[in-house]
Amino acid sequence: MDIKEIQNLIKFVAKSGASEVKLEMDDIKITIRTGSDSDTTIVHQVPATQLQPQPVISAAPVAEAHAPVAAAAAPASEDSKYITIKSPIIGTFYRKPAPDKPLFVEVGQTIGEGDVLCVIEAMKLFNEIESEVSGKIVKILVDDSSPVEFDQPLFLVDPS
Repeated sequence: MDIKEIQNLIKFVAKSGASEVKLEMDDIKITIRTGSDSDTTIVHQVPATQLQPQPVISAAPVAEAHAPVAAAAAPASEDSKYITIKSPIIGTFYRKPAPDKPLFVEVGQTIGEGDVLCVIEAMKLFNEIESEVSGKIVKILVDDSSPVEFDQPLFLVDPS
């Protein structure tokens, strides 16, 4: 059983609503528990020559993976006078067109409508993200070469 099959099993159990599932095969024992304060998945692989199980994987629940995204959206509500420019796609965020080129924009820089702010690489394609507003860059919310999600805040712009 490979890691993809285990991940698919975890997703299936999480969607099914079962509180605990145990799966035992020749060389693997899997226990998936859900519905408690700390959802856990434990996978034991037992080689034929060994009697004691060995832990191979311990995975966090899928719900906790969305917590950082919610935390990133909180500062945008505090700075309500600023316009938030969000990612239109999932990919990798880059502040430069190439490693040896200068940054597209920096904090404090005035931008116009249509100016390129960054590129997001998705499936080996580099997509230029253009500004839809004019103003001054107040804050850059994402580090260079970081993965970004759809609708994740990237920049705060002061339109005045």
